[in-house]
Amino acid sequence: MESFELTDGVVVLRAPGPADVDRIDALCQDSAIQEWTTVPSPYTRGDAASFVTGYVADGWARGTTLNWAVRDAADDTLLGMVGLGMEGTGSAELGYWLAPEARGRGVMSRAVDLVLDAAFGRLDLVRVFWRAFVGNGPSRAVAERAGFRVEGELRLGGVQRGVRRDEWVGSLLATDDRPRRVGGRAGAAASGNGR
Repeated sequence: MESFELTDGVVVLRAPGPADVDRIDALCQDSAIQEWTTVPSPYTRGDAASFVTGYVADGWARGTTLNWAVRDAADDTLLGMVGLGMEGTGSAELGYWLAPEARGRGVMSRAVDLVLDAAFGRLDLVRVFWRAFVGNGPSRAVAERAGFRVEGELRLGGVQRGVRRDEWVGSLLATDDRPRRVGGRAGAAASGNGR
């Protein structure tokens, strides 16, 4: 699959490239990113390079994982990552992380709305699910603002660097009302091409 760009004029989502390796390496040193995600810890520049040139590039080529760098539309600064892990049969998992200086400004909510528009429009998915380790309130808030129904807690359902952790799970269906949409009115089911 060819990678594609998404934007709402405030954020731009574009597949990360080799020029982003140093910024990804720097951001993944953040203690919150290491606490709440499955990135390697300690995180190295080699991990960032492997992520960009291997995982991201291969995922887009195969259509199995679609990752976008979340960028400030004004100056193209990389602020975080958002992605869909495709499961087949119309379903994908949503994941994301954000730079400390971008938190609390609605940046990730905008990025997630763009990705959901693409998921239910251009990609023709019927379901997107989300999960986060229990205690990651900011991730849960983003998911709930996007319309995800938090369906419960899986005891020791997640694995982070070889250790089992409790996790929250939620889903959003293409037929669900969404509080916000980039390409249309609030409350409308997603459609279109994600722009």
